[in-house]
Amino acid sequence: MAYLDVKNITKRFGGIVAVDNVSFHVEQGEIVSIIGPNGAGKTTIFNMLTGVYKIDEGEIVFDGKPIHNQKPQRIVEAGISRTFQNIRLFDDMRVVENVLVGTHIRTGYSLFDSTFRTPKYRKIEDEKTVKAIQILKSIGLDDRRDDYASNLPYGDQRKLEIARAIATDAKLILLDEPAAGMNPQESAELLEFIRGLKGQGYTVILIEHDMSVVMNISDRIYVIDHGKPIAEGLPEEIANNPRVIEAYLGGVKKNAED
Repeated sequence: MAYLDVKNITKRFGGIVAVDNVSFHVEQGEIVSIIGPNGAGKTTIFNMLTGVYKIDEGEIVFDGKPIHNQKPQRIVEAGISRTFQNIRLFDDMRVVENVLVGTHIRTGYSLFDSTFRTPKYRKIEDEKTVKAIQILKSIGLDDRRDDYASNLPYGDQRKLEIARAIATDAKLILLDEPAAGMNPQESAELLEFIRGLKGQGYTVILIEHDMSVVMNISDRIYVIDHGKPIAEGLPEEIANNPRVIEAYLGGVKKNAED
């Protein structure tokens, strides 16, 4: 069984079928991309994977256990976390504090401990701070730990959002358009960053419009059109798929080969 196995999932909003009988799988340690035009249903799929939307039909199995229609917090606790197309950092909090938010999905202490700042509370908080700093070191942001999130360059804000997802103890990270708004240099740095995540043992699912990112980083690619899968395969197979080229990629095939 695959690490993540999505079987025939469907989502309806009234009479509109946003995701129609979609199946895909992800093996542990892979980087898998889901591509398609705006409105194709990609973010809806992410919302179904993370419990934001309930599925109407189908099944989602992660690490051998069904997770569909569970509450978002339960899915995070199972080991799945995500970022968003629009960066959602706490701008008025410091970098390390943003990462600490991710660690608090699992507190380990009671309301009493928190209210009265018991030794147990202080010990666990110290451990979380050490963990947050280690994560920042692993992504090259340790020297910015005391800066406010709003003062980071755009590319580093993206990294910080991913760091917060990592801090939940995620094993599978869902990245929703991480290269959105980036210049070519920032996109190239993002490529190396995501490769580094794979090297650290994380599994990644990517929604992305930047085909230079998708083609250069993906182990496999799924293409969605109007909520339905139309193609899947290795990057070179997708780049040479006539239906995909005509519908989505246009001249990207040439760029991917250059």
